[in-house]
Amino acid sequence: MRKNLSLYVHIPFCVKKCIYCDFLSFEAGQDFCRLPGNERKQYLHALCMEIMSYRSVSDRYMINTVFIGGGTPSILMPGDISLIMATIRSVFKLRPDAEITIEVNPGTLDAEKAEEYIRLGINRISIGLQSVHEEELRMLGRIHNYDQFMASFQTAREAGFHNINVDIMSALPKQTIHSYLETIEKVLKCSPEHISAYSLMVEAGTPLSEDEELIAALPEEDAERKMYEATGILLQAAGYRRYEISNYAKEGYACRHNIVYWSLGEYLGFGLGAASFFEGRRFSNTRDLLLYLHTVCDGAVKEQRPEALRRLLQKIQIRDEDVNTERLMEEYMFLGLRMMKGVSAEDFYTYFGHSLYEVYGEVIKRHIRTGLLLDEGGIVRLTDRGIDVSNVVLSDFLLDP
Repeated sequence: MRKNLSLYVHIPFCVKKCIYCDFLSFEAGQDFCRLPGNERKQYLHALCMEIMSYRSVSDRYMINTVFIGGGTPSILMPGDISLIMATIRSVFKLRPDAEITIEVNPGTLDAEKAEEYIRLGINRISIGLQSVHEEELRMLGRIHNYDQFMASFQTAREAGFHNINVDIMSALPKQTIHSYLETIEKVLKCSPEHISAYSLMVEAGTPLSEDEELIAALPEEDAERKMYEATGILLQAAGYRRYEISNYAKEGYACRHNIVYWSLGEYLGFGLGAASFFEGRRFSNTRDLLLYLHTVCDGAVKEQRPEALRRLLQKIQIRDEDVNTERLMEEYMFLGLRMMKGVSAEDFYTYFGHSLYEVYGEVIKRHIRTGLLLDEGGIVRLTDRGIDVSNVVLSDFLLDP
């Protein structure tokens, strides 16, 4: 029987890089895909060669989810996405009901692209809105405005997308509770199937982290907490079920791909810097674009057999040598407790062959006493109070080396 596998495809190009972003991506400009330069073509060629290098093992797997992320995948031309999907289908067998997602940014999506995505079998689209207020968007370095978001949302609906996610952010510079509530209210009027609501994180090394004026304009802790609380109240009142700390969905529309990550399922990542958890190994591709392009493109010429090319690719992969049972147990708890359904003691034993309570019994008991965890019939999950201080609770699930 074929095992479930998920695929992630990384497109590391954006029109403009946002000041808060620490993802592996490059600013490419508005006309990136309309110019005759070789970088885009080389990257697509390398990406497809990497996908094809798994042909020799693909018959052991059935693809359950595909996620084309970035960067901004919608910066590519429709034919580029067609090439990627055709390559995936030539190598792997996809389930008839596979969830296939593409990320887009307002200002980079048009009817031609949206209709091509539908034709290719892409059935879920994720639109990065963040805020409906132009000043807040401008301070983040976003390229779009609210009207462009609405145009993109309508374009996706008219093309035939019945599973749309919208990303929003709280705790932005100069954002108020009132302005954030306006973002939520306008998004709810669109009635997307899924809403991801994140709090802005100031990551070291980003332009935002070095902008003292913007840092000083971040909301106070009390205002940030009220935004966080309002998110849950308003979205759940509107019929969205919170299934993970930052993610809400209408019934039947939870993101299956992300649940694979949170459940320690197997996945392969293709493209620059893409991470994988495959056949018991955790590894990621090099973050050096030239090294990636040269290794894959030159290797594809020299190595005709897929397994030979895959061995060559392993030379530019960064392997995580610390993946062991204890490390996986920690990740299982960190990720599992982020989900509202919590962690099942039975599933923990099935996965690891150890009792959840033998490994984590004292931690669980302590946080039940403090009111931060619940244990209901062998299902351990965070309480509402526990969600508010989840980082503190999750840190206690680190095992001593």
